[in-house]
Amino acid sequence: MSDQSAAQQARIGILGGSGLYRMDALKDTNSITMDTPFGAPSDDLILGHLEGVPVAFLSRHGQHHTILPSEINYRANIFALKKLGVERILSVSAVGSMKEEVAPGHIAVPDQFYDLTKGRKSSFFGGGIVAHVSMAHPVCPDLALSVSDTAEEIGGTVHRGGTYLCMEGPQFSTKAESEVHRGWDVSVIGMTNATEAKLAREAEICYVTIALSTDYDCWHVSEAPVTVETILQVLRDNVLFSKKLLQAVVKKVDGKRTCRCVSALKNAIATPAEAVSASLKAKLKPIIGAYIS
Repeated sequence: MSDQSAAQQARIGILGGSGLYRMDALKDTNSITMDTPFGAPSDDLILGHLEGVPVAFLSRHGQHHTILPSEINYRANIFALKKLGVERILSVSAVGSMKEEVAPGHIAVPDQFYDLTKGRKSSFFGGGIVAHVSMAHPVCPDLALSVSDTAEEIGGTVHRGGTYLCMEGPQFSTKAESEVHRGWDVSVIGMTNATEAKLAREAEICYVTIALSTDYDCWHVSEAPVTVETILQVLRDNVLFSKKLLQAVVKKVDGKRTCRCVSALKNAIATPAEAVSASLKAKLKPIIGAYIS
């Protein structure tokens, strides 16, 4: 069905990464096909209720994992969630660990990103409207605290804070690259979340990464170089926990927001309203409508 006919809205968005392609615990589900001014999202969005909370689930690589990290239409994904009314995004991602203590099977909840990607479209702005949002603190602190506390409550080993290094991929790191990244004191490495975080901030959506450590990249001298097979084995063990965590945390984070994410665009748009074309205003209404109409 088209998004025009979808009456149901969602307050929380779940972005599923490698291994998390569906949420079996969702009730009253409705699959919708959406289009956006930036093209189509990665897949149909699954609307439903998780523990009674209206949720939208989207598999960022597609439900059959057919989309490379650099091929993901990040703008369409975040725009679609915004259009559905999503206020918070729980982003579940497989990552490589860059620290001994973040062992495979552990959960990391980073509070910083370092973006090494090249040429991705990571802004809704341009083409006649300019905005510069603050990314000093790219993760919603309220959301990160709730996720971390809940993960520990249900028995997970959680590493709070740290930096997620976002690489282009799809290849894994060379050993030289891995050693350089280790020298930067990053915590985990992945291929998707920095781009999502930037767009979520522009859309004034709270964002947090639930990083599932699957391997030690290739820096660990006592571990074999990372392969898809080893990652998928750990992922199978991790996915059940991530689903349990999502079920446990949605009620805790659903409610009125008091963080700065809610007004991230308030003083960020540099272009005067009168200089923005009517077509741009219409195109970006879900993003800028509170400030420019």
